Amino acid sequence: MQRRSAERLARILDACADLLDEVGYDALSTRAVAERAGVPIGSVYRFFGNKRQMADALAQRNLERYAERVTERLKGAGRGDWRAAMDAVLDEYLAMKRTAPGFSLVDFGNQIPVGARHAEPNHRVADRLTDLLSDHLVRAPDDDLRRTFLIAVEAADTLVQLAFRVDPQGDPKVIDETRELLRAYLARTLD
Repeated sequence: MQRRSAERLARILDACADLLDEVGYDALSTRAVAERAGVPIGSVYRFFGNKRQMADALAQRNLERYAERVTERLKGAGRGDWRAAMDAVLDEYLAMKRTAPGFSLVDFGNQIPVGARHAEPNHRVADRLTDLLSDHLVRAPDDDLRRTFLIAVEAADTLVQLAFRVDPQGDPKVIDETRELLRAYLARTLD
């Protein structure tokens, strides 16, 4: 029963992501998601009260998948190598931006403000990265590291959005500048 419920939820979120790419957030409807997922509308409402809650769940799933991808990439990097960690974080974000359905609109919730103010998407991402990377960096996940990652995430988010406004695949020159800016900023704290 739980497995079927999880599969149904995954189909609903997959349909939501596909429809976001096709019609955008404003035209997204729970009815269209139910039809695309091949489930009764009641199943959608069993999980989500409205499309905003569905988009927030998709953003949370994106964050989980992103963390898994970064974790997998870090398995091959040496402990303490923050540059390799930063490259993994940025590269996996760019890969998802280019390939994951619905990610260009929702990513981790940045484009569609969802959730409570204290759970702003970039705070969630920075907190997740702090927890994920602190062991790799051989550092305590303290307030200084959280603040450093929040500033890095905010800067990267803004610049990556710019890169994808300039070029639908992400302007390589803007991405290179973003990488250099992050390296310079993080070197002050992590070297």
